[in-house]
Amino acid sequence: MIRVLYFASLRDRLGSSGEELELSENTRDISALKALLAQRGERWAAVFAEDELLLAAVNQEMAQADTPINDGDEIGFFPPVTGG
Repeated sequence: MIRVLYFASLRDRLGSSGEELELSENTRDISALKALLAQRGERWAAVFAEDELLLAAVNQEMAQADTPINDGDEIGFFPPVTGG
């Protein structure tokens, strides 16, 4: 089981701040998880589209598309943040 968290505007767009998901054999990295989530419907596909700029963290460490995920991990997705 993994914990997936959605932050900032993603939380608003998806109507959820997070969830727990069973990790399948085919979902072993960030890229595969994004593809799985994108299959949920139009709203999810828009958020997790390949051309959408989206950041991810695994266990509070910045992650890349090929970063592995394992049972018990916490994955956070969030939009890029700008400051001033």
